[in-house]
Amino acid sequence: MNLLDDSAVDERLTGLPEWRREGDEIRRTITATDFPTAIRVVDEIAVEAENLDHHPDIDIRWRTLHLALSTHSAGGLTELDFTLAARIDEIASANA
Repeated sequence: MNLLDDSAVDERLTGLPEWRREGDEIRRTITATDFPTAIRVVDEIAVEAENLDHHPDIDIRWRTLHLALSTHSAGGLTELDFTLAARIDEIASANA
């Protein structure tokens, strides 16, 4: 998987307004309505992550999820990070 350059990362982030770049990662926070919903969102993200064989870092704090994506094997951001980010956005919207 090829690393994306800065302009490619910026371009892809325009289509993912909930995500922000921090170094070699993109990050997003999701606030669910309650703890069971937050866990359901994590479960749905886990299914997508397994399908893509690409796994986010997830920190759960009650009903708030902090997510970070990076392709560690490539040393930064790749198309795979943005594919999973878009799917995470769909999951978050469906559980809002």
